[in-house]
Amino acid sequence: MDEEFYAIIKLVSGEEILSLVLVDDSTDDTLLVLQSPIIIKMVGPASIRVKPWMDLTEDDIHFVRLDKVITMTETTNEKLIQLYNNYVNDDTNVSSSIDVYKPAGEVKVSEQKGYISSVDSARDMLEKIFKGIKES
Repeated sequence: MDEEFYAIIKLVSGEEILSLVLVDDSTDDTLLVLQSPIIIKMVGPASIRVKPWMDLTEDDIHFVRLDKVITMTETTNEKLIQLYNNYVNDDTNVSSSIDVYKPAGEVKVSEQKGYISSVDSARDMLEKIFKGIKES
């Protein structure tokens, strides 16, 4: 067995997965040993959707025969590796959760960064303004 490495793997099923990989070529049938593989999918010019490769398992290690792989490439992209490690190490992830990677510079809206009201309170305020104009 060689060293572990991060790889993006395209399977014959069409799935693209990102995983920490170890190649087991100790037998005639070469196996890929995948640690916590995740499915990655582009959902825009700069966003990646991430979810577990297998939703209903609690196992971290999976084995894939080499004949089920179309191509595999090692990745040294720090953002992808950080995305993978953050997702795998986040204890709040449940099998049905989906995270979306946001590039640097994008922030979530909060009361301190632009969020000023809820939909209900904004609707009430706009109705009062509209009724006030209509009565005049």
